[in-house]
Amino acid sequence: MTTDSSRTSTSASGGISTFKGQERALRADRLGTGGLLLSVLAATAPLMVVAGVMPTTFAVMGIVGQPLLFVLLGVVLILFSVGYAEMSRHVHNAGAFYAYISRGLGGTAGAGAALVALVAYNALQVGIYGIFGFEVSGLLATYADVEIAWWIPALVAALAVGLLGWLKIDVNARVLGVLLVIEVLLVVVFDVAAIADPGKEGLSLHAFNPDTLTGAGVGTALCFCIAAFLGFEQAPVYAEETSRPHVLVPRVMFLAVGGVAVFFALSSWALTVATGPSAIVGTSQKQSAGLLFFLTESRLGDTFTDVLHVLFVTGMFAALLSFHNVVARYAFAMGREGLLPAAFGRTSGSSGAPGTGSLLQTVVAVVVVAAFAIADDKPAGDPTAPVLHLFTWFGNIGALGVIVLMAAASLSVVVFFVRRGAAGAQAWRLVTSALAGIALLVIAGYTVKDFEVLVGAGPDSSLSWVLPGIIGLAALAGVVLGLVLRARAPEKHARIGLGNEAFQLDKAASS
Repeated sequence: MTTDSSRTSTSASGGISTFKGQERALRADRLGTGGLLLSVLAATAPLMVVAGVMPTTFAVMGIVGQPLLFVLLGVVLILFSVGYAEMSRHVHNAGAFYAYISRGLGGTAGAGAALVALVAYNALQVGIYGIFGFEVSGLLATYADVEIAWWIPALVAALAVGLLGWLKIDVNARVLGVLLVIEVLLVVVFDVAAIADPGKEGLSLHAFNPDTLTGAGVGTALCFCIAAFLGFEQAPVYAEETSRPHVLVPRVMFLAVGGVAVFFALSSWALTVATGPSAIVGTSQKQSAGLLFFLTESRLGDTFTDVLHVLFVTGMFAALLSFHNVVARYAFAMGREGLLPAAFGRTSGSSGAPGTGSLLQTVVAVVVVAAFAIADDKPAGDPTAPVLHLFTWFGNIGALGVIVLMAAASLSVVVFFVRRGAAGAQAWRLVTSALAGIALLVIAGYTVKDFEVLVGAGPDSSLSWVLPGIIGLAALAGVVLGLVLRARAPEKHARIGLGNEAFQLDKAASS
C-alpha cells in the first residue's frame, strides 16, 4: 500500500503529479470488520428511517405493504452485492463506484460515474442538515425554551463534522458505533413494545401480503424505501484502509444489506401492528414524522420518547459524518487520478485522512445551508422549509444518483469478467448482476418519472426535471472530462480507476 517516500518528482507525460508516498495512499490496517460495518451502517441512520422515511411512505404513497417492499429490495440489493462484492476482490480503490465502472466500461464512463458519485453523496450529506437543524431547533425550544433558527445548529454541525473529518478514521468509527448501537437498541425496544401491545387488529401479518402492493404508488414507494438502504454500498470506499479488503469488504456488505433489510422490514411491520394495518395510512397522514414518537408515548412513556428525540438527532449526526467520510474519499481518489486538482489527492500528514476532500465537503455543506437560510426570508422563517426543501430535494437527488451508479456498476461487473475471459467461472455472479441491474434501472425510471411526487412539487413544476437533471449534468460533465483526458492526456485517462495500483506500477517501472 505504501510507496517510496523519497519520490517527489512530477511526470508531465503521465499527467498525474506524484507526492510523497504516504500522501498518495490512505493508511492501511485502520479498520477491521466491526469498524467498517459501523462506518457503513451509520449512513443508513436507522432512527431517521423509522421516524421519517417510513411514516412518509405510508402517508404519501398509501402503501400498507411497506415491510414487504423492504424484503423485496433486500433481495434485489443482495443480488447486486454478489457481483459488486466480487469486484471488490479485484479492485481496491477509495473511488469504489467509479473505479469499478472504469474497469468494466472504460475510463470515460468512469469519469462520468466519478462526477455523479461526488454530486450524489454530497447531496445526500447536505440534505440531512435541513432535518437536523429543524429537529435541534425544536428540541431547544421544547426543553430549553430557547428559540433559534434551524440553520444555526445546521452550520454548527457542518463545522463539527468537518473537524472530525480531519481526525483518524478509527476515531470516527468509534463515534459512529456508539451512536448507532444505542439508536438501534431503542428502535428494537419500540418493536418489542408494539408487538407486546398491538393495536385492535392484533399481530396481523397483512403488511406482508402481496395484495398490499397494488396501486400507482408502488413505484414511488420503491424510491423512498431504497433510499433507506443507502450506505451499504460504501464498504469498498474504505478498502484501502483495511488489512484484508478481499475478505472484509464482501463480508461487511452482505452483513449490512441483510441486517438492514430484516431490521427495516420488522420495524415497519411493528408500526402497522401498533396502529393496525387498516389505520397505518391514516395515522401516518395525521402524525407525519411524529408517528413513532406518538406511538412510543402511549407504550413506553414520556422519558423514553424524550430520549428517542435526542437519539434521533445523534443518529442524523452519525449519518452526516459517515457521508462526509465517503465524499472526502471520493475526492481523494479523483484528485489522485487527475479528475480533480492534485491537491485533493493528498492525505493529512498527522492522521492519514483525506483532509482536502474533507475540507471541500465542509465548504459545500456550509455554502448550501447558508443559501437555504438566506432564501428562508420570511419574518419568522418557514419552519418546514429545511425539511420540505433542503432535506427532500437533496436527499432524492442523491438517491437517484446512487441508484444510477448501482445500475451502471451491475453492467460493469458483467463486462469486466467477460473481457477477462472469466464468464464461465463467474456465470452465476453475472446473472445476479444482470438481474439486479434491470431492477435498479426500473427503480431509476420510476424515480425520474415521479420526481415531483418525491419532492412534493406539482406536476407542472420545473423541479420535476431540474432536480434530476443535476445528476444528468454531472454525468455529462464527467464524460466530457473523460473525453478531453483521452484526447489530451491518454496516460492520465488510462489510469482512471487504477487508484494506488497506478503508483505501484510507477515504482516498479522506475526501480
